[in-house]
Amino acid sequence: MTMFVSDCLGLNELGHLTIGGCDTVALAQKYGTPLYVMDEDEIRRACASYRGSIERYYGGRGLVTYASKAFCCKAACKIAAEEGLGLDVVSGGELYTAISANFPAERIFFHGNNKTVQELTEALAYGVGQIVVDNFDELETLNQLALSRGEPANILFRIKPGIDAHTHDFVRTGQIDSKFGLALETGEAMRAVQTALSMQGVRLRGVHCHIGSQIFDIEPFEHAAEVMLGFIADVRDQTGCELEILDLGGGFGIKYLPEHDPVEYDRYMQRVARTVQRVSAARGVKTPFIVIEPGRSIAGPAGVTLYTAGAVKEIPGVRTYVSIDGGMCDNPRYILYRSEYEAMVANKASQPKTRTVTLAGKCCESGDLIGEGMQIQDVHPGDIIAVLATGAYNYAMSSNYNRIPRPPVVMLRGGQARVVVKRETYEDLVRNDLE
Repeated sequence: MTMFVSDCLGLNELGHLTIGGCDTVALAQKYGTPLYVMDEDEIRRACASYRGSIERYYGGRGLVTYASKAFCCKAACKIAAEEGLGLDVVSGGELYTAISANFPAERIFFHGNNKTVQELTEALAYGVGQIVVDNFDELETLNQLALSRGEPANILFRIKPGIDAHTHDFVRTGQIDSKFGLALETGEAMRAVQTALSMQGVRLRGVHCHIGSQIFDIEPFEHAAEVMLGFIADVRDQTGCELEILDLGGGFGIKYLPEHDPVEYDRYMQRVARTVQRVSAARGVKTPFIVIEPGRSIAGPAGVTLYTAGAVKEIPGVRTYVSIDGGMCDNPRYILYRSEYEAMVANKASQPKTRTVTLAGKCCESGDLIGEGMQIQDVHPGDIIAVLATGAYNYAMSSNYNRIPRPPVVMLRGGQARVVVKRETYEDLVRNDLE
């Protein structure tokens, strides 16, 4: 139905919201709230779609790597592995989670702007496939570590292509003023390449860029591909080294609100592939092995978060607050980015949305909101409220602020539910306290 932002959502005969064919109200009753619910079938469909596009437009010469920062747990890593994807990790913790899930190390790309010596040492010990080097200091450290092991490390350089992706300032990362990567404009990126080629401990295989997040336009991606291939050609011309991997990052937008109109990912792949092939031919370089890094677009639409409504506080002529039993501790994106969501009363999902409300969390912060001016059904204490398309950057960014335990994650497959991350207990909260 068009009323839903994700294909995995629907209505049942009781008028309740369903996800993956499962009644969200029944899930809330069984597992309690707040509750993260993920539709595994939807995740796998997205993985297969991206994989199919690589086959179609790059003749299979490419790899879809799941950006695990969007939603990382052992179950997510196992799904990505089974679907034949690579994995993008950005910390020792994400790397450890992947290895704990037996993810093939050779398909892991290790990103991040400030990897510690410990993290780099662990990456080398695990046999991580590619380390995406961010800066000269990291390059030098990695070179020394790899030399001491007697085995060179495969690396890519993170490049700033200088692309404005028309998105939020906090998530626009491709421009020159960014904590990430090496700038093209200043010659810094070429100097890094020349330095790496003179080292014995690293093997330079390619370059990587990431121009932002939640992007709805194809043009910035095409422009980035053009710029990056131009750089690959310049590297070949100036050093004789032909880089074999081009990692174009992620950032593909999803539908959070009914009016959002993201590009079909297959069309993005088709258009960018044409650019890659055109520029490669024009500059006389071999078409590189293409890597893409979808995260939000795989996990986001597959998730909902369920809450129980508490106090309904009407301030005449101002607004109506509906309190929920979660908030910024399980979804900090509104307080960080003013990110908008679609919400509904799950047990009244078939009814018209007649109320305009502010969903307020239970944390001791006046800014702890999930959204303002949200249209939902008539709501009373005890109703189940569903916030849609929360599969990405919710569980991943959750915290124990106010000593609130994190919710569990329930995964659905073929209409069957299982817990893949347990609900935290009060005992968990004090587990590391020494006195």
